[in-house]
This record gives sequence, structure tokens and C-alpha cells, in this order.
Amino acid sequence: MEKQLLLGDEAIALGALHADIAGVYAYPGTPSTEITEYIQRSPLSRERRLHSTWCTNEKTAMEAALGMSYAGCRSIVCMKHVGLNVAADAFVNSAMTGVNGGLIIVVADDPSMHSSQNEQDSRFYGKFALMPILEPSSQQEAYDMMEYGFELSECEKLPVLMRIVTRMAHSRASVSVKSEAMPVHRLPYAKNPAGWVLLPANARRKYDALVDQQVRLQQLASEAPFTQIRPSGADASVMGIIACGIGYNYVMEVDGKKARHNVLKISQYPLPADKIRQLAEMCSEILVVEDGQPFVEEQVKALLGADIVVKGRLTRHLPRTGELTPDNVSGAMGVQTESVYSQAKYVVPRPPALCQGCGHRDVYAALNEVIKEYPDARVFSDIGCYTLGALPPFRAIDTCVDMGASITMAKGAADAGLFPAVAVIGDSTFTHSGMTGLLDAVNDKARITVIISDNLTTAMTGGQDSAGTNKFEAICLGLGVEPEHVHVVVPLPKNMDEITRIIREEIEYDGVSVIIPRRECIQTLNRKLKQKRAEKK
Repeated sequence: MEKQLLLGDEAIALGALHADIAGVYAYPGTPSTEITEYIQRSPLSRERRLHSTWCTNEKTAMEAALGMSYAGCRSIVCMKHVGLNVAADAFVNSAMTGVNGGLIIVVADDPSMHSSQNEQDSRFYGKFALMPILEPSSQQEAYDMMEYGFELSECEKLPVLMRIVTRMAHSRASVSVKSEAMPVHRLPYAKNPAGWVLLPANARRKYDALVDQQVRLQQLASEAPFTQIRPSGADASVMGIIACGIGYNYVMEVDGKKARHNVLKISQYPLPADKIRQLAEMCSEILVVEDGQPFVEEQVKALLGADIVVKGRLTRHLPRTGELTPDNVSGAMGVQTESVYSQAKYVVPRPPALCQGCGHRDVYAALNEVIKEYPDARVFSDIGCYTLGALPPFRAIDTCVDMGASITMAKGAADAGLFPAVAVIGDSTFTHSGMTGLLDAVNDKARITVIISDNLTTAMTGGQDSAGTNKFEAICLGLGVEPEHVHVVVPLPKNMDEITRIIREEIEYDGVSVIIPRRECIQTLNRKLKQKRAEKK
């Protein structure tokens, strides 16, 4: 064993590599992106010719990984929590088909919405799909759980969901790792079509078996090495604590070596009911410490009934929204500690803004120039750097809901009589989930203007490859947009007259038009120039 200082994301990536994955499938999304990037940079990945290209969206990633499992190889799928909404169809059905080669779906939740539009808790998806869930409490567990998770997946013939949160993904710790990876192994191809063809007759049988399997999965969670009860040695008047995932870290920061509370550490689901009942017998009340929604708290209340008081987010002993901190956990535990998390009094927050030199700035400048001529105009935007167009100085957009919603919302508004209806979407978001909306608009001859702001990369998450680079004109023509209403422009101040003219003309066109402003992201361009200068030296 050797020690390395790793982010939680990096610990997961290295654990997956050492557990002999054959592929990683992902769409970039903070805070999950570094998992795939670490694997892509790894010499072991290149040595084993591991598949590690970015997918068009999370659904295609999930399906590709399921195909790799079918062929007998281990794989992981990586995404952020809202990406699981996109992958949900394949995700839920994968528990019905089961797996052949081990399959782990790593989902990074974002409590407090640091870079997300909601703070949903992915554990609900795992429970809904009836599949095992792992939730590491430390970077070391994140690493160790990968090999454990693949063994669990192949033993139970089920995919496994690993849920992490932002603080786990983006904090560093010393991790003891293997000096060598596992030897390459591969299972035979899946041979039973009845298990993989979800016709109703097969699906009913598979679902019955999956429901019956829950008793065993609950027992496995109870026996897992990550599930532990640490007794306080005090009498039954002491508070009991159920600490889930990273919540265990915060509890240990407060309790330390004093062991003032009985603590049940949970890092695997379904919930180990026997361990929860055992804890209840040792305590007068229970505090549930979990980062996210009251997923465990609700279940513990149902399990124990009115016999014992259960506190947590529902009772407001912990904040109902936002992420855990050492301060709010210590307060809920009834332990007075010096505040360590309060913000500095004299630090002025810097609001996010589009980079100077960004092509999106010129797109919004041109769009605002034209839109002011139409009192009823509305601009429907999407998820990406360009969402910052909602802020000063542009204030150029009216909506931003989810990936791909700009085009379909513009179409719906146009259907209701709104004119003009303009959609702004980025290059990566368009191929992720905007193409089907454009096809709907073409088929319905909707009167909308679509601006695909193409900066030749997936910029918001650090400059990963964009699936449709250099293909957007062909895609739009293939979807049926009239050739004379597909325009490519270069968003620069010197081209402002041309851009505003084209926007104005296409707004007046009674049909679907697409304008593609194309200029490379200033950040990726700078990185390329620095690399070239370094190579010359």
C-alpha cells in the first residue's frame, strides 16, 4: 500500500482503475467531472486502452455502460444529480435487467446548489429502483468502496449506485491505495435473453425477483464493513446519532475521542433495520445527520414509530435545506463549539460573470440590440456559461429550467401566440438534449429563432470535448431546418452589424431558423496558446 493525497473524485477514479474497469462513461457536470478526467489522464488507462470518451448525455452514458456490463466487463457511469434525471429510464430499468460485468453509477449531489438548479437527493432514485446504494464517509472509503461495489454488483447481479456530495467530491485527504491494479478479468457474455428483454412477461418476473431480493440486500447492508455502531458507554439517556456518508465526518469532528453519543454509521443501503433497532434500544432519542434531504430520517420514523423521538432536518434541529457544516451539526448534537464555518466579515462576494473576451458576451450584446425593438419578446435560455446572461450587464434571458428546455419552451410559448420567441442554447447542451426539441419545432413549423452559441467546447465544466463540434450545421439541416435559414456568424464587435441584421431578419421569418455564433472559448484558447509556447521552449 502507498499513500496519496486525493480529492474524493480522484479516490473514486483510482479505486475504479484498480478494480479493473474497462470503461468510464460520463457527461461532465460539477461536482462529478474530475472522476472521468482523472481516469483519462491515468497511465494505467492508456496502458489498458480503457474507454473514456465523453458521452452526448447521461442517458447514452448509462446505456453504453450497461452494454459493456452485458459483454462481461466492469464499468462506471459518472454524472451529477440532475444528470440522473436524464439517465433515469435506463437507470431504473437496469435494476430489472440486472448486470453481468460489475456496474457502478457514481452520482455527485450538490446540497446548497453551489453549481446546480436544485439540490435533489439521489438516494431516493436508488430506493425507487430497488438497487444497492453506497455512500462513502471519507476519501478512503470512496477508494475502498469501488472494489467492494464491483464485487457486490457481480455477486448480486445488480447495478450499484454510489452517492457522493460536493464536499466529498472536492475535498482532499490522504488515501492508502494499492501499489498494483487487479489483473484484467472478464466474464462471459450474458446468455439469457429473458433477463435482458423487458417484455411485460419477463419484466413482471424480474420485478418480483428484485422485490424478493431486498431482504438479502438489507442484510448485506447490515453486515457491510462500512456499517458500524460505536457505543458511548453511557446510560440510555444519551442521544443516539445515525450518521450517513459525509455526515459521519462532522459527527466525529464534534464527538472526537470523547464518545459522548452512541453513533450508528451508515454508508450502505437499503437501511440496516436491525442496526437501527439496536441503536434505539441504547438511546432516549435519535438524531439523523445526513447531507441532503431527510431520506433516512423519514424511514427511521416509520421504522421505530412513536416509541422514540427522531430528530433531524424534518424537525429543524438541522437546517431543512442546504449542506451540513460542523457548526450546524454540533448545534443539533447539543455540543457548544467555537464557530469554524462563519464567513469572513469583510470579504465581499464576487458575483459570477462571463469572461472578458467570451463570445457569449457579443451574442447577448447583439441580441439585446434587436430584442429592444420588440416589447413582447422573450428569450428562453439553457444550462451553461451563457446562463450568466441573466445577470448584469446583459440581463438578456427570461428563463433557464433544465438542459435543453430553451428550444421546447420557446416553441410552447410560440404555440401560445408569443412573438418573438428566441431560444439561446450552447453547443454541448444542444447535442445533450436540444436536438429533439428542434425536431419538434421543425415538424410543427413553429415560429422561433434558435441561437446555438458555439464556443467549441463544454466550457462551464472546464473545457471537455463537445459532442457536436463542427457538426451543427449538418445536424440542423438533417433535422429539417431550411438551408437558407441556417446561419453561421463570428461573434466579434466588428461583426455586430451583420449579426444584428441576421437576428432581425430571422425573427421576422415565419418558421424555424437557426443562428450559430461560433468562436472558441477564451479559456480553452488561452490554455492551447500556453501549451504551444511551452512546447516551443
